Amino acid sequence: MDIQAAEKRVKELHNLLNKYNYEYHVLDNPSVPDAEYDALLKELVDLEQTFPELKTSDSPSQRVGGEILDMFSKVQHETPMLSLGNAFNETDLRDFDRKVRQAIGDNFSYVCELKIDGLAVSLRYVNGLFELGATRGDGTTGEDITANLKTIRSIPLRLNQPVSIEVRGEAFMPKKSFEALNKAKDENGEEPFANPRNAAAGSLRQLDPRIAASRNLDIFLYAIGDPGETGVQSHSQGLDLLDELGFKTNKERQRCATIEDVLQYVEGWQDKRPHLPYEIDGIVIKVDSLEQQDELGFTAKSPRWAIAYKFPAEEVVTKLLDIELSIGRTGVLTPTALLAPVKIAGTTVKRASLHNEDLIREKDIKIGDSVVVKKAGDIIPEVVNVLAERRTGEEKDFIMPSDCPECGSELVRIEGEVALRCINPKCPAQIREGLIHFVSRNAMNIDGLGERVVSQLFSEKLIEDVADLYKLTYEQLINLERMGEKSVTNLLNAITASKGNSLERLLFGLGIRHVGAKAAKTIAMEFGNIDPLANASVEDLKAINEIGDKMADSIVAFFEQEEAAELIEELKAAGVNMEYTGARPVAAEDSDSVFAGKTIVLTGKLEQLSRNEAKEKIELLGGKITGSVSKKTDIVIAGEDAGSKLTKAEQLGLEIWDEDKLLEELKVKGV
Repeated sequence: MDIQAAEKRVKELHNLLNKYNYEYHVLDNPSVPDAEYDALLKELVDLEQTFPELKTSDSPSQRVGGEILDMFSKVQHETPMLSLGNAFNETDLRDFDRKVRQAIGDNFSYVCELKIDGLAVSLRYVNGLFELGATRGDGTTGEDITANLKTIRSIPLRLNQPVSIEVRGEAFMPKKSFEALNKAKDENGEEPFANPRNAAAGSLRQLDPRIAASRNLDIFLYAIGDPGETGVQSHSQGLDLLDELGFKTNKERQRCATIEDVLQYVEGWQDKRPHLPYEIDGIVIKVDSLEQQDELGFTAKSPRWAIAYKFPAEEVVTKLLDIELSIGRTGVLTPTALLAPVKIAGTTVKRASLHNEDLIREKDIKIGDSVVVKKAGDIIPEVVNVLAERRTGEEKDFIMPSDCPECGSELVRIEGEVALRCINPKCPAQIREGLIHFVSRNAMNIDGLGERVVSQLFSEKLIEDVADLYKLTYEQLINLERMGEKSVTNLLNAITASKGNSLERLLFGLGIRHVGAKAAKTIAMEFGNIDPLANASVEDLKAINEIGDKMADSIVAFFEQEEAAELIEELKAAGVNMEYTGARPVAAEDSDSVFAGKTIVLTGKLEQLSRNEAKEKIELLGGKITGSVSKKTDIVIAGEDAGSKLTKAEQLGLEIWDEDKLLEELKVKGV
C-alpha cells in the first residue's frame, strides 16, 4: 500500500472508529460487536506504525496510553474552577433560595444535576481538537493530565464542530470497573482502593497513561468554562450544546421552576441513588439564566448562584477497638477512634474523629463499646453515639494523659478552649506537622515534598525546621529510600523555585495561629515586606479590614518569639523572598482609570493577553468583569472571533474596544 492509499484508509478508520466509540461510550447503543471494533483499531495501529507521518493527536489509537511521563506540568485555567457552597438539609436549600430571590426576584428557574463523585477536570479544545486536559488543582492552577484523559473513551478527541472551547467535567470510575479493579488487586495481594473516587483520582494522577487506559474510566461534562463565548443564554442551553458537540453529559438533569420542585428532585434521587451504575454524593442546584448568574455574582470562595446539596451521612454500627492520640502543628492533642473496619458510603472506615476529651466524657465513650459511626458530608468519619445497652462489662474507661505522648511535656488547657495542648515549641510532632503544612499546596507549594518525604527527612534528622529545607543537598537526598536521581533533582529544583514565592505564601506556611491563606494575602498586601509586619503592634493589625483581636494578638505573639526572629533570618539568608510580589487592586473611587467603577465584558480571543491576565489588569484599575452583555455593561472588549456578545453589544449601542485600545489604556496606567 502506498502513502496515498494509506492516508485514505486511515481517514476512513478514524471516521468509523470515532462513530463506533461514540455509539458505545456516549449513547450506550453499539452498532457493531467489540471484535469488529478491535480489528479496525488494530488495522489503524498497524498502518500508523508503517506510516508514522499519518499518526495524529486525535487518532483513536491514542487512547491506549503512551509513554511514561516524567512529571505533570502546571496549567493555568482560562476561567477559575470554583468550588460550591454546601447544603446539608432542607433548611439550607430554602435559605439559598431565599437569598437568590432577594437578589434577583422571583422570575427565574433552577437546573438540578446529579453530583458525580469523581475528579473535576478541565478540557481545552482548539479548532475542535482536544489539546489540553487538567485537574482542578486549587481552582486557578491545575496539573496537565492530557495523556491520561485521552484514554477515557467518552472524551472526544475531535468535536463535531471545529470550535475552540474549554469545558468542565467529572471523571469517575463506574461501580463495575471499581469492583473489577479491587478484585484484581486482592488477587495480587495489593491494597485495594477505598472507594471509586479515590480510584479515579489515583488513576488519572499517576505518570503511566497505560495504567489509566486499563482502568475503564468515564466522564460526564457539566459546564462550559466561559459559556458566554458560545452565545448560549442559560446553563441548560450550554449542556445541550455540549451534547451537540459530541460530549457525554448526564441525562438525569432537570429544570425546576421552584424550590419545591428542587426538593422533590433531591428526595427522589436520595432513594434511587443506590441503583445507579456510578457513585453520586449529592445534587448540584444552579440558577439557569447566565445573565442572572452574573447578577448574583460570587463570594470569595464560591458562586452565589449555585449550591451543592450533600446527601445525609450514612450511619453504621461497629466496635471501638482503641483510642489513639496525636499532636498537631499547633500543639492540640486529638483523640482518634480506632474501629473494627466497616463500610460507609462505599468507603472502608477504620478511624473516626473524637475531637477532644470533653466529647469522650459527654458521650461516655469506652474502649470496647459498640458505637454508631457516620461520615459527615460523606467525607469525615465521626463517632455519633454509644450503644450502651450492648455493653458486656469488659469495656474500659479511657483516661486522657497529663503529658504529651510525643515529647513528654505537660499538657495544658488554655482558658476558653476545650482542647488540651502541648506548648513545648520543640515538640517533634508539632515540628513535623508544621513542616508538612509549610510545603503544602496553599503554602510554599513544593512539589515532591509530601507527608511521607517530609516525615522521612525529619526522622533521618536532615531537617529540624523549615529553614533546613533550603539547606538540603543532592548527596543527602540520593541515599534515602525510594529517592532516585530524577526525583532528587526535581525536588531540589522545586525547593529552589519556592524561594521566589510572594510573601503571603510564606506567612501562611509559617503556621501562625488563626492566619489562613486569605488573611495572609490581606496582611502581605498591607505591609509589603515581612520586616514592618514583624514590628507591627496589635493596633496596627486591627486597623486592617478583616483582621480581628485574636488574629492580631496571635501575629504579634508569633513575631515576639526569639525563635521566630531567628527563623526569619535563616530564611532570608537562604534567599527566600520576604516581599509581596502580587498585584494590588485599586478601589474604584481611588482610580482615575477609564475602567473605574465600570462593568466590562471580555469576548473573543485576545492575542497578547490571556483572558485571566486581562481580567486581573482591569480589576486592578477598579473595573468589574462580568460574563454577559446587558444594558448595565459599560465597555465590551472584543478580540478575534468575537461572537454573540459582540453582536448584542452592537445592538445595544454599547462602547466597544479592540485589544489594541485595551493595551493602550493599560500601558498609560503602567499595568
